[in-house]
Parts: sequence; structure tokens; C-alpha cells
Amino acid sequence: MSDNVGWGPYGDAYGGVPGGPPGAQGWGGWAPPPPPKPGVIPLQPLTLGDTLGGAFATIGRYKKPAIGLPAAVFGGFTLLIVCALLIAFSAVSDTFYELIDLPHGVDPEWDQIQPLVVAFVCIWLVAVIGYVLAMAIVQAGMLALLQDAVLGRPATFGSVWRQAMPRVPALIGTGLLSGLIAVVPIVLAMTGFAAALIGASMIGSDEGSDAGAGALVAIVLLGALVTVVPAVWLWVKFSLAPAAVVFEKQGPVRAMRRSSELVRGRWWPVFGISVLAYLIAAVVAGLIQQVLTMLGMIPAMAGAAGLGPEPELSELLSVFAVYIVVALVAQLIGYIIQTTFPPLVNGLLYVDQRIRKENLAPVLAEAAGMSAPQPPAPPVSP
Repeated sequence: MSDNVGWGPYGDAYGGVPGGPPGAQGWGGWAPPPPPKPGVIPLQPLTLGDTLGGAFATIGRYKKPAIGLPAAVFGGFTLLIVCALLIAFSAVSDTFYELIDLPHGVDPEWDQIQPLVVAFVCIWLVAVIGYVLAMAIVQAGMLALLQDAVLGRPATFGSVWRQAMPRVPALIGTGLLSGLIAVVPIVLAMTGFAAALIGASMIGSDEGSDAGAGALVAIVLLGALVTVVPAVWLWVKFSLAPAAVVFEKQGPVRAMRRSSELVRGRWWPVFGISVLAYLIAAVVAGLIQQVLTMLGMIPAMAGAAGLGPEPELSELLSVFAVYIVVALVAQLIGYIIQTTFPPLVNGLLYVDQRIRKENLAPVLAEAAGMSAPQPPAPPVSP
């Protein structure tokens, strides 16, 4: 949706007006006609079924961009990790084989371990940076796709990609900033817990001291559990910020403020539906991964039966090659499911809050070339 009609921030030319959607009851018991539905959702305050159904409908109607974009992004991410592993192994293979050939009971020296540690850190950095970038691209792509899906407009892989890429830096900044804010209570609790453990270890070992130390640890554990509450509260408070980044072209700080405004008074519905979306995605992805992994183990177990007591590394790789490929494919499918469905639900929660609080439905209906139903004029007295 290149013109951004109907999605601008509250108060601009396209931002809707306060007051919420029209009432459900008209003059003389007149029932209004059903709300317009140009795309995957009706343009009215959304129910749980509307939200989840709209996310599923978006994936079903726009299969190529909805599945193709995350498949391409995480396929590239997987290829990047494989290349990093191969490069790292080729660089430290001699040291690796030297460590394997060490006599039993002989500890390796630091000069032998250091190259492996450096290689591991490099792979970890590549994986973290690549994963953050891939997640941001897919999230931006799903939210950009949803803009067209709500209005029933066509969308292609290329159009979604062009809309998503400019918003990726702001999405990364939003994720890092909101994540840091939400994790502050947990960090404080962990610091307090560590200090309590150190204090408890310094207490004497008599019976009274042991009881005091146990009570101190119990109090700190309770405090750690209590800090989870503000962390979750902050996570939900800023959960609609990614949608504001993509839909309204906002920066990280302004997007977080918009999320706070939209979630205010609706925290529990946003929390419940968000958690449900993540659970659905996790369960479906886990089941698929489990089935594929079990299927991949069949040829691996058959080949392992023919290995000798001390097989070479090349023999192990040849036997488990099918399993490794299947495991990578299963992981890729899991990434696709868990990075498409929750962002779509998150975007629909954003739409729902703007319909409820800013009367966005008529604006979206007009942008889609439809008119929102209006109640008939009241009868005129003679």
C-alpha cells in the first residue's frame, strides 16, 4: 500500500477521528447492515475469531509473498550459517584433529583451544546478527503485506519487499529498545539474587544461620518472580510498536509511544491474543519439526548400523547427511511459521485498536473504494 492511505498517525490527514465506530442500533430498532469487508477482516471492532481468521486468511490468499518471503530470508540465513561453519571448520580443522588425537588423560593447552574459541565466537556473532536482520525483514514484510490484505489489494513478493526494506532499521531499533526496557526488571532481580547468594554464602554454617540464609534466598526468589510481572506488562505495552513502525512510518521512540496509547485500557485482550498466537505458531511448528526429524532419523539409523567401531568423520557425515538436510528443512519451516503468524496477529491487533479508539473503519472503507454503512436519517415530524 504505497500511498499509505488510512494508516497515517492519529491527527494527520488520514488519521481517523475520535469517537469510535457507529453504534449497533439505529432508529426504531433498525439493525445496521453488516460492516464492509474488502479484505481479510470486517471493518469493525475485531473479535478473537476475526483476528485469528484474518491472519490465516492473509496467509491463504497471499501464499507467494506470505510464504516465499520468509522462506527466502531464512533460507539465506541458513545458508549463511552453513557457510560460516564450513569456513570456520576449514580454518581450525588441523587444531580440531589434534585435540581429537590427544592421548587419554592429557589436557589440551590454551594455545590449542584458542582457535576453536575464536571460531565459535565468530560463528555466534554471524548467527546473532543474521537472525536479528532476518527477523526484522520478515516482520516488516508480514506487516506490509497485511496493509494490502486488510483493503483487499493485490500484493506480490516484489511489492512487499519494496515496502518492507525501508522499515527494517527502525524495526531493529524498536525491538532492541523495547527489549532493553522490558528486560530491566529481570536484570535487577538477577543482580539482587546474585548478591543474596553471595551474602548467604558468607553467613556462618550454624543452624540459625542456615535458616536465615534459606529465608533470604526464598525472599529473593519471590522477588525474581514478582519482577516478571512488570517485564510482561512492558512487553505488551510496546507490542504494537512494530505495526506503528510499518503502518505509520514512525521511528522507534514514537512507535513505542503509539503502542502505549493504543494498548492503554485494552492490555488484557492484547496480552491474551498475542500469547495465543505465539502458542499456536509454536505448537504447529513443533509438530511439523518433530515429524520431519523422526522421518529423517530412519535412513540415518539404517546407515549407522553399518559403521565400524571407530568411524571416520567423513563416514559419519555421509550417514547423517540426509538427517542433517531434513533437520535444516524442518528448522526452516519452523522459522517460517513462527515469524509469519504472530506478526500478522500483532498487526490486526493494531488495526483493531485504531478502529475502536480512532474510528479508522470508515477511513479504511473509503480507501478500499467502499462506503461504511450509515444509519438512516431520523423521521421528520410534520
